[in-house]
Amino acid sequence: MTDAQPSAPPPHISIRALTFDYGGKRPAVDALSFDIAKGEFIGLLGPSGCGKSTTLRLFAGLMAPTSGQISIGGQDIVSRPPWERNLGLVFQSYALFPHMTVTQNVAFGLKLRKIGKEETAARVAEALRAVRLDGFGHRRPSELSGGQQQRVAIARAIVIEPEILLLDEPLSNLDARLRDEMRFEIRDIQNRTGITTLFVTHDQQEALTMCDRIAVMNAGRLEQIGTPTEVFDRAATPFVANFIGRANTLRSTLDRNGPSLLCDGQPLPAPPASELPASGSDVSVMVRPHAIRLRPAGSGGVAATVARRVFVGNMIEVELTLTGGQTVAVELQPNDPAVPLAIPGAAVDLDWSRDDMRIFAA
Repeated sequence: MTDAQPSAPPPHISIRALTFDYGGKRPAVDALSFDIAKGEFIGLLGPSGCGKSTTLRLFAGLMAPTSGQISIGGQDIVSRPPWERNLGLVFQSYALFPHMTVTQNVAFGLKLRKIGKEETAARVAEALRAVRLDGFGHRRPSELSGGQQQRVAIARAIVIEPEILLLDEPLSNLDARLRDEMRFEIRDIQNRTGITTLFVTHDQQEALTMCDRIAVMNAGRLEQIGTPTEVFDRAATPFVANFIGRANTLRSTLDRNGPSLLCDGQPLPAPPASELPASGSDVSVMVRPHAIRLRPAGSGGVAATVARRVFVGNMIEVELTLTGGQTVAVELQPNDPAVPLAIPGAAVDLDWSRDDMRIFAA
């Protein structure tokens, strides 16, 4: 007799075949399905118009789905109004009341819930401590910086002790320095409170640095969901490979008998059989610029000619041309021993590991 394996805990949030149609040619959200564990920080990432903000509004109850299900703790909430979903929502614009003090803004949700004065005061003080705004309760929004206003909006969202925290592009109105600071502030607040969080962003750097997992959306559909490392290093689709980070796309030919790959008549690293497309000989090979190594010409690899190189501070960007005319971008650290090879007009060989490339049907 073998011991039974412990079953995985049920998801905190379950989204199944969620669809919303504005009446156009395609749904804004198209049969979206994924799960979120309790305490997870999930990012919805994608370009403008991909459906990520619409998904958040459907979750918040601000819009009704055309079809599909949203469950929290096994209970379908689609038919519940927003105020019965126990959600905290932080908007892109913060939506603070300018005539109210910080304390009054944070206490607003508690007042609507008719929480007593003593408990309200205690919970507001705790929420302001959580966002590191002790002593700012008497100020008005106009007396705060952008980062401080954002933290007030977060305090107002968490003071009601929501089951889920929804963040809709909360960093987009901040300058670059504040965005960097607030990434860590928001993640720190989420870690300390343990609130399951759904975070909408179009900024891949925000998603990669803040989220436990990232759901990449395109044209209303889910392209891939995984950890930042998974979606960056093991992109499931060409869209993900090109949207997150930079990727070289090489038109290539696959011989399944080997298997072997040819690009402009030159052999590429042998692909793992488990990662080959299901059919077809015309494929796209994708490899990140930082994963490519420059070698002296004739040392083995893909022959190329250096077209240009640009120093951009923390790296050197090199553009090369293959024998068939395809271009390849390579990123080198300034102290890389291959930097002297990157002279415009020089012949070099390119090399990379087969584990660093992804192969997709053309």
